[in-house]
Amino acid sequence: MGIGAKDLESSLKALGQIEPAFAAALKRAGLPEPRTGERGYVTLLRAIVGQQVSVASATAIWGRVEAATGGASDPANMARTSDEDLRAAGLSRQKIAYAKSLAEEVLSGRLDFERLPADDEEAIAHLTAVKGIGRWTAEIYLLFAEGRPDIFPAGDLAVQIEIGVILGLEERPTEKAIRQLAEAWRPHRGAAAVFAWHHRRAGAPAV
Repeated sequence: MGIGAKDLESSLKALGQIEPAFAAALKRAGLPEPRTGERGYVTLLRAIVGQQVSVASATAIWGRVEAATGGASDPANMARTSDEDLRAAGLSRQKIAYAKSLAEEVLSGRLDFERLPADDEEAIAHLTAVKGIGRWTAEIYLLFAEGRPDIFPAGDLAVQIEIGVILGLEERPTEKAIRQLAEAWRPHRGAAAVFAWHHRRAGAPAV
């Protein structure tokens, strides 16, 4: 789903009026492409599989998990696949525990992706109640799979670094500091994060 192109542009223009440094950075780097993801179980499962490994490794492991489970998009398949088969597919014991916990939460109905709380903090708390889902993963899911416009993953290192560059700060702001800075950017903090990643990839220079 993600934040659509028009909404992203609108939010970034509004952000530029709140904080002129964003307006200047937008002129240098241009508009980012929308980043989207699919709502539901598979997106979070792939996030677990991809934790602490490269994109290439995550893709390869995912393919083996698909084969081992007979279709990883069905949580029932994950629930009945043996730990030994999942280990052979490349998952650590910890990731197996996380993947099975996620499958159990979905199968039991305790986690319903169509009925997550409308309040962002409540939705984050709901997702992080699942073993293996931390705040960053929950925020990334809500930003890209649900397109929630004010989700701000302040714990993301790249966001911290690039916001510091955009604002011309001498040092990378801490998670606490960047959350405080971003309070003034509500309800456009999601666009700020998307733009920070874009600005970093574009290699746009600071002022």
